Amino acid sequence: MDDVQNRLARELADAVAAAVAGSSDVERCRDRARAEGFQLRITLEATVGFAPVTADGAEPVEAQADGDADAASAGAYEVSANDRRFLRSLRIAADEAPVEEAN
Repeated sequence: MDDVQNRLARELADAVAAAVAGSSDVERCRDRARAEGFQLRITLEATVGFAPVTADGAEPVEAQADGDADAASAGAYEVSANDRRFLRSLRIAADEAPVEEAN
């Protein structure tokens, strides 16, 4: 990344850290953990991507990693069993019909 992208990513990371640190909800959870005898450490991971804006102001559509631009622009994707489990853990329902999962 160039210097501008590094600076912007650092500013974003600082803003997110400040928002989390200043959250009364987060502080309440930390206080409850301390009351139960635990020290709570919070680690967040984020992926930040930079893409140039086109002349008309629209952001470009990125192709999928395998180079299939038609599938990316059509919104085609495949949701695996692991993806569904992860979404359920976040209480997000998939719009697809349920698929049997092998345990």
